[in-house]
Amino acid sequence: MADASQRRRAPRSDGIHNRDRILEAAARAFATDGPDATLKSIARDAGVGIATLFRHFPTREDLVEEAYSNSLEHLCSAADNLLEKYPALEATRRWMGRYLDYMSQKSGMAETIRTLLTDDIDSRVGSIGRLTGAVTALLEAGQTAGQIRQDARADDVLAALAGIAVVAGRPTQRDQADRLVEYIIEGFRRT
Repeated sequence: MADASQRRRAPRSDGIHNRDRILEAAARAFATDGPDATLKSIARDAGVGIATLFRHFPTREDLVEEAYSNSLEHLCSAADNLLEKYPALEATRRWMGRYLDYMSQKSGMAETIRTLLTDDIDSRVGSIGRLTGAVTALLEAGQTAGQIRQDARADDVLAALAGIAVVAGRPTQRDQADRLVEYIIEGFRRT
């Protein structure tokens, strides 16, 4: 006889859809309002009731961590998606723009994360490893295509992008951030 965990039904498609909408609404709310974001406003933005939100995320901490992890997953999976659509160098450029968007959102979530979570969320969701994997895929594709220098390293790219996010990460500075990304691209372009 199957135990209780094996008898559980797979999530219904509407449940999965509700969960995704809640995560998207939470990421927006935490990025904009930080720890002042209310669960009621998140549920309303997602188009679900508060009970549905709590069914998926029993605590505020669960919602914050999952919203953060979900945003990171979207960013990292974008590397492969962009490589399917664009040449490696252009895919890398576009991914870097998405990274800057992510960092802007993450900085808005940072206060919420600090307020609610005692453990290091970056360690728990494997941020560095996942980001390094995404950048490595982009660089290797560019190196294989002869567009990116063989000595370009993912950790160097991530450090440079983090610097850009710190000094030019506000939405009003996006033109400057984009110019700085171009300098990075030129720095590792194969000549």
